[in-house]
Amino acid sequence: MTPEFKQYIIDYSDRIFEKVKGYREYMHAHPELSYKEHETMKYVSQVLTTLGIEHKTGVGDTGIVALIKGENHSDSDPCICLRADLDALPIHEENEVPYKSKVDGIMHACGHDVHSAVLLGAAEVIDSLKENLPQPVKMIFQPGEEKNPGGATLMLRDGILENPKVERMLALHVFPDMITGNVGFKEGIYMASCDEVYITIHGKGGHGATPHNCIDPIMIGANMLQTMQQIVSRQCDPKTPCVLSFGHFEALGATNVIPSKAHLKGTFRTMNEEWRGEALELIEKTAKQIAEASGGTAEVEISKGYPYLENDPATTQAMRSIAQKFLGPENVEELPIRLTAEDFSYYSQEVPVCFFRLGVRNESKGITHGVHHPKFDIDPDALRIGVQMMSLAPFS
Repeated sequence: MTPEFKQYIIDYSDRIFEKVKGYREYMHAHPELSYKEHETMKYVSQVLTTLGIEHKTGVGDTGIVALIKGENHSDSDPCICLRADLDALPIHEENEVPYKSKVDGIMHACGHDVHSAVLLGAAEVIDSLKENLPQPVKMIFQPGEEKNPGGATLMLRDGILENPKVERMLALHVFPDMITGNVGFKEGIYMASCDEVYITIHGKGGHGATPHNCIDPIMIGANMLQTMQQIVSRQCDPKTPCVLSFGHFEALGATNVIPSKAHLKGTFRTMNEEWRGEALELIEKTAKQIAEASGGTAEVEISKGYPYLENDPATTQAMRSIAQKFLGPENVEELPIRLTAEDFSYYSQEVPVCFFRLGVRNESKGITHGVHHPKFDIDPDALRIGVQMMSLAPFS
């Protein structure tokens, strides 16, 4: 990386900073839920049209694919692909900021507005360099990252890895645990698979004073919660990261009423596909056996979610190296594995990928809340770093 090239990226990202900030604030104020990002798609399309960047809407239903290539590139040249996501979450925002969500109960609490704004900024920078690009650059704005089956599956269904053929992919994600100015990388397996578990327990309701005449679904559910933890603690190899958590237990009885039905909802996450299949079978088998042993029955529904995410070592090392040269080694962190999930993992099963983190934390500004929190926000200076990193990706 020459000093002149580095300065060009810095100057350009500074010049368009207010514009990128405006993109983010507009999308933050106008959030849409997964698979309903119709107006967001139109907005991104309008920006790309203004920038003169070739693109197609309606990919993956509410997604966009853009392409930047120089005159020296042919239609058969393989490309690098950069990805952002569009959807928001069903969360009521508690921030009091000018760009606060205008849609009650919906909020960009996971930073997808940031990702899309950053990619729009990077699109402008990259387009200005298109005659110097090593290869064409495809950019995708993807719907539905937050909800099964994952918008990535819809983009793959619509052939986004072809025409031109995608050789490698990169994406960034906001990271509130990391200070603004830093980025983070992890080679190899980084994030977990994610499956949802829904259990309906059928018992026999009755008076709380005559439990012997009832089949108590609450007691059956409590037994399930205790016993199923042994699937992780006693049947999973301790070297395999794994978690089974239930966050919903509903049984609508009363102080003196044993209900006839109870509901459990949970999540299962791991980083081994073989164990994943075995464990899901064990969860279903264990739940049904426990219910039957107490005279009840259990319906078990498992919604298979995203696979684990594995960063390609070569792709990740290349991006880490360019980040170290641009930001300085002291601003590039090594990330630990996480049992959170990301549907970018679907792409990692198809092509070499690098999924890295963008620091957005600034304690002096009170920006400390994590993603999915009603007061999540970012230090806007992180947008500049994000644009710079995504603009450099095609040269990594």
